[in-house]
Amino acid sequence: MFHKEMTYRRLGSSGLKLSALSLGGWTTYGASVKAQDTVRSIIRAAYSAGVNFFDISDIYEKGEAEKAMGKVFAELPRQELVISTKCYWPMSDDVNDTGLSRKHIMESIDKSLQRIGTDYVDLYFCHRPDPDTPIEETARAMDDLIHRGKVLYWGTSEWSADQIRQAQEVCDQRNLYAPIVEQPQLSLAARKRWHAEIQPALSQFGLGAVTWSPLASGLLSGKYDQGQPEGARLWRSENLRKTYLTDKNRQRVQQMKAIADELGVTRSQLAIGWCLAQPSVSSVITGATKLDQLQQNLGALKVNVTDEIAKRLGELFPAE
Repeated sequence: MFHKEMTYRRLGSSGLKLSALSLGGWTTYGASVKAQDTVRSIIRAAYSAGVNFFDISDIYEKGEAEKAMGKVFAELPRQELVISTKCYWPMSDDVNDTGLSRKHIMESIDKSLQRIGTDYVDLYFCHRPDPDTPIEETARAMDDLIHRGKVLYWGTSEWSADQIRQAQEVCDQRNLYAPIVEQPQLSLAARKRWHAEIQPALSQFGLGAVTWSPLASGLLSGKYDQGQPEGARLWRSENLRKTYLTDKNRQRVQQMKAIADELGVTRSQLAIGWCLAQPSVSSVITGATKLDQLQQNLGALKVNVTDEIAKRLGELFPAE
């Protein structure tokens, strides 16, 4: 796949290339967006715009996101798609249907492949670290899946720098396929851990990052300037509201509008563009419930975050 208006980036030091902007299924497909025609129209529009990376997880609506997105993938050339999914979170009440044990990984990948309707996934993520499973057990299971052709590359999500280093060391010592990617949260409103811990570790080992929640669950778009619109993501989650919806953050987002206006872009586009400008970022995962939202997000590709703009944004949103 090639599209003149899309940028493609190597995933760390691997040879895999991802669209700089990608489309994810968290809280959308199979959840807030249940109509399959809508799912189809958004994914096909993203594909037509050059998006080749699509991110899912088995836990997203307990497999419904994998099913909904997989139905559309079946209509597109498989070799042009980079599909990821994840495992870790419990999918049932069974004691072993959770975590990163060999048993759960081996059983989870087969279920995910069946739901998506594909023979393999390009990226398979460990959705969180598992304190009850040795990293070597997890790494060997992932290595076996790669040898069996069910997974092409594996990665981690929300792992600490120490856990990322340990995984790399174990794989190097045991001659196993090592993870090539981390999926951390990153936005102007959540960047302290990225700068202090995660990005240095990725740089050390040549890993790429595919980041999530670039708009801080919609906060940075400005939709919460006047309150909480019913049905919005922060309206649905008390934890997210406590994290993001503070008076200080509202003031920062309102002040951010002046910078966006200078550049002739929206606050959403500026926030995503800032993420794209960070070192080690291979792709920024975005969400879209409507076609116009997708088109707005794609406009972030044209945002030029200069050193001066980055400095102003950093002063407005300190890493705290």
